[in-house]
Amino acid sequence: MARAKIFIDGGAGTTGLKVRERLAERKDLDLIVLDEASRRDVKCREEAMNSADVAFLCLPDAAAMEAAKLCTNRRTVIIDTSTAHRCAEGWTYGFAEIGGLGRKIAKSKRIANPGCHASGFIALVAPLVECGILKPTLRLSCHSLTGFSGGGKKMIADYAEAKDDLLHLGGRQYALGQNHKHLPEMVKYCQLRHAPCFSPVVVPHFSGMEVSVPVFAKDAKGGIEAVKDCYRAYYRKPGLVKFVDDSEEGGFLSSSALAGRDDMEISVYGNKDRLMLVALFDNLGKGASGAAIQNMNIALGIDPKTGLKA
Repeated sequence: MARAKIFIDGGAGTTGLKVRERLAERKDLDLIVLDEASRRDVKCREEAMNSADVAFLCLPDAAAMEAAKLCTNRRTVIIDTSTAHRCAEGWTYGFAEIGGLGRKIAKSKRIANPGCHASGFIALVAPLVECGILKPTLRLSCHSLTGFSGGGKKMIADYAEAKDDLLHLGGRQYALGQNHKHLPEMVKYCQLRHAPCFSPVVVPHFSGMEVSVPVFAKDAKGGIEAVKDCYRAYYRKPGLVKFVDDSEEGGFLSSSALAGRDDMEISVYGNKDRLMLVALFDNLGKGASGAAIQNMNIALGIDPKTGLKA
């Protein structure tokens, strides 16, 4: 069987580097690698993309939209890791464990990789809306802690230089104007009528993510046990998302608990009045390059977990 040809357009960014690093170890794939001069030549990029079985776009939004147009055949699978196509017509949202998206990914030639914060929120909320436990009209809140690698090379450099700077030692909330770029996909794929009040926070460790959605029990039909039953049933099939009854570490939950991994753990805590839905994963794993490779595996018809740590 011929080895699949893979091209990474924009492999110098954090996600692109991680995808390249992981795929370089695979014996079942051939990477199409352009030299420095060719990487900047549109014609060379176009030829590489059209000769590939799978092409990853690891570019800023505008550049990803232009790059997608370079693919002129009906054979190459494009996996875009930017925000550009996540809500676009003709693109499949690359979250295999949600709804019937896994089957769609397997047949799609245009796959949009989910955002990191969005992945945790959607994994928590979409099943409960589908099960009728949460109403689509409910106004939700979401708090998300992410390792600083989620901010790309510039933020990684900032934290390396900051050392003991007090502002970098604590959590740093951002997107204070409630206009974070992940909100549209969070609304669309959870079938919500309203965007959540969203509080993303950069924390001082390299990678790892903890997304929390607080819910009043009166707004969750059936309460905490119904939520747990829904998650158990929804995530019972093999995949990278699993329900865990208790992920506590002595009364704490760390945002770096699944750093270095490609899976995601879903849990629910609380009491008869208030619930806390929690997703733990790695912003570079299931939140970025791990999800992209999972989507590639599905598109190629091989075990989705190939080359992943889960």
